[in-house]
Amino acid sequence: MEEYIGTNKWKWVQLGQNEKGKNQIPITVYDWLEQVRKHQTNCLRVSSLDKAVKGSLIYKQNLNKERDYKIFHFYLTKNMLVTVDLEWDELTQTNLDELERRLEKTENAAEGFLLLLGELMNDLLVEIDQFELALRTLIWSVKKRNETGILELVYQRRHELLVWKNLLIPMKEVNMGIEEIGLHEDGEIYVNTTRRIDRAFTLLNEYEHELDSIINLEEVISSHRGNEIMKTLTVITTIFTPIMAYGALWGMNFKHMPELEWKFGYIFSIILIIISTLLLYGYLKIRGWTGDLLKGKKKGTFFE
Repeated sequence: MEEYIGTNKWKWVQLGQNEKGKNQIPITVYDWLEQVRKHQTNCLRVSSLDKAVKGSLIYKQNLNKERDYKIFHFYLTKNMLVTVDLEWDELTQTNLDELERRLEKTENAAEGFLLLLGELMNDLLVEIDQFELALRTLIWSVKKRNETGILELVYQRRHELLVWKNLLIPMKEVNMGIEEIGLHEDGEIYVNTTRRIDRAFTLLNEYEHELDSIINLEEVISSHRGNEIMKTLTVITTIFTPIMAYGALWGMNFKHMPELEWKFGYIFSIILIIISTLLLYGYLKIRGWTGDLLKGKKKGTFFE
């Protein structure tokens, strides 16, 4: 169903997915929308000659499914706004009746579109708040249960952050396009929308720094653990070298081996192995090559 919203100063034509609206909009606008409808991706064109901003904007995106997103197309001039495929129900944080009343008080189409863009930003900021909660949980999980699976969660949050930025950048570009050709007026709506976009970018940039810090920490921890494992294996192999050496020696099948005829040869071999092992361990300990391998790890530490 075609819906018309407007004042005596400007007009908004809203078209559904299969609606043409050829009789309600100029032919140049109609031709543009017919062309852009075929491309389901973000785009923006700013025309200084006819003072128009036109394009497509993805305003909702499933964080786990690439093809699950919402997109609408628009054509904006000073006195007219045409939108296609914009679903009002997606504005979950907006009172639609109040939004319509505010639209009726706007001075021009650009101001009305900026008001709509601000409401889309408001929905996005609410979802970013949920991301912040997940990030906080992740930060404490790194300390409480620092396992290899945590790194997978870190990169999952990093991917979500990239998705949010991918949504924000086109919105900021649209705002800049409106400003570029002077469609906006420095009123309350423009200022509020611009500040919301800047706030969202500031939040995501700060979250990005936090995630980078977590990734760096996890890389340090993983590197430390790898070094500890290799050090432990090296020390254990070295300590058990006498056992393996003597075992290999006395396991030979030479005919003349006098030790095999000794009465106390068995006890002598055990004592020799123990003494050799202790001497080797003592040498490693004095040299400081065993580190803290034999010390227990405290519960709840990063390196447990």
